[in-house]
Formats: sequence, C-alpha cells, structure tokens
Amino acid sequence: MSTPTLRAAAALTAAGLVLLAVPVPAQAAPTPSPGATPVTRAGTSFLTATGIAAGQPVRVDAATGDYLYWSFPATAGERHEITATVSFPESRSGPSTWTVEVFDGLRRRQSCTAGAQTPTAAASAASVSLGCALRQVRSWAEPWSADPLPGTYYVRLSVTELPEADLGLPVDVELLVSSDASGSRDDGELKAPLVPNTKAGAVLNAEPVAQQDEEDGTGYFDWLPDLGSRWVWSAIGGVLAAVAGVVGFALTRRPRRP
Repeated sequence: MSTPTLRAAAALTAAGLVLLAVPVPAQAAPTPSPGATPVTRAGTSFLTATGIAAGQPVRVDAATGDYLYWSFPATAGERHEITATVSFPESRSGPSTWTVEVFDGLRRRQSCTAGAQTPTAAASAASVSLGCALRQVRSWAEPWSADPLPGTYYVRLSVTELPEADLGLPVDVELLVSSDASGSRDDGELKAPLVPNTKAGAVLNAEPVAQQDEEDGTGYFDWLPDLGSRWVWSAIGGVLAAVAGVVGFALTRRPRRP
C-alpha cells in the first residue's frame, strides 16, 4: 500500500475516533418554573391531597412508610411528566423499593409511558429517582376506555418493600410535575385515507357449462329400497315382533275343555 493511501486511512480513523468521543447530549430534565413558590407539605389520602401546579417544586420532609399525596389540574392537549427524588439517611439496614402512581379524578390508575416508576434503592444508596410520563390528556373518550380526560389528577408516592427496621426513618422528598402541550404524541398520522375498496372484479362473459345429468337406472329391482335403509330394518323388526306375539299367545293359551 502506498504512503498517500496510508495517510488517508489514518486520517479517516482519527476522524472516526473523534466522532465517537463526542458525547451525545442527554434529554433535558424538567426544571421548575421561574419564581414558583415551593410546596413543603403533602396529604395522606385522596381527600387531603395537597394541590400543586405544573412547574411548582415540592420539597417535603417525610418518614419511610408514609403515603404522600398531591393533586394537580390537567387540561386537554397537555402531556405531564412526574419526577421525584427520595434522599435517605446515612444508615439503613437493607434495600427498599419505591413507587410513584398517578390517578385521575375517578381514582383510575393511569399508566406510565416512560420513566422509572418502581425503582429499587440499594442499602448503600444515598437517594433514588422516580419518574412517570403520562399520556396526552384527551378532550373526550369512550365511557368504557381508560383514556386520560381533563380534570384533577392525583400523585401518590410510597414505599412498597423495605426491611422492618427501616420503617419510620426520615427521608427528604423532592417532586416536580411538568406540563407540555406541544401537540399530540399518542395519535399517529394516517398515511392514506380510509376508504372502502371500490374496484369491482372482472366480469365473465362466457356462460357456464351445465353438467350432464346421470342416466337413471332401469333395473328391475331399482324400486326396492336400499338394504341398509332404516325403513327396511323397521319392517323386519315389525314382522319379527308380530311372529313373536303369535308364538307367545299360542304357548300361553289355555286348552279348551271338552
């Protein structure tokens, strides 16, 4: 291989290494709205859920094992994402599993399309991050469906599995609900309109040929029924029954006295 060719190959290899070394920008995490007042409390049920707004940060001191509830309004066309971080104390006896759940106004649980909804934190972990991206809120839906509709939504943060010794330990919770109304992300675009197939099939001009009928039999015993017919066996059974009746009557009849 010539020297210019080796130099070109080396240059291409160096360019490829440079491209591989360039980090891919990660998706920006939701940030609080400028000037939003932080919320420092949480409810313990659906009825006592603390109301928050999209972009309003939440910072709460809680205990491991508590059920924390918040509520936020949602309008049609919006797509919400919930992010939460739970910070632990230094000493813990084992791993714990946390979960974030979202319910609509009818207390129906809404599914998450992305995010770590139920992560497990190791015993040595200082914190655990949770996330849940909801589907876009629809303006209408069928009564039997579970599509998200406008109204009040509820967020519940709780721990599902942990050692009994860690129950009641203090934790710091940070939560944020972000809203995005940049068009529909649930419904795709139809490439072609849905129309019925109006193309008729080919028309056959030739007349169908009728099949020749089989010639009727002209035998002498063609009028007799088939031997395996039920009528034949019914007649034979009737004759045998009559013969049996006559024989039985003859055997059981008393002789006349002179």
